[in-house]
Amino acid sequence: MDILLYLIPVSLFLGGLALGAFLWSLRSGQYEDLDGAAHRILFDDETDRPISDPSARRGGGADPSRS
Repeated sequence: MDILLYLIPVSLFLGGLALGAFLWSLRSGQYEDLDGAAHRILFDDETDRPISDPSARRGGGADPSRS
């Protein structure tokens, strides 16, 4: 029964911490644009296409499979 003297305050502290994090996320606008990501995936951006030339990729240099 003595363990309850430790567990109840710890659980109340963690619950208050979770409530504080939730209220912070509400005030900072985390839930403002719920449909934005769903609509952005439908649009095709030219800059997001992969580069097909292996020598033009980041890092450049020679192809290690040809050594």
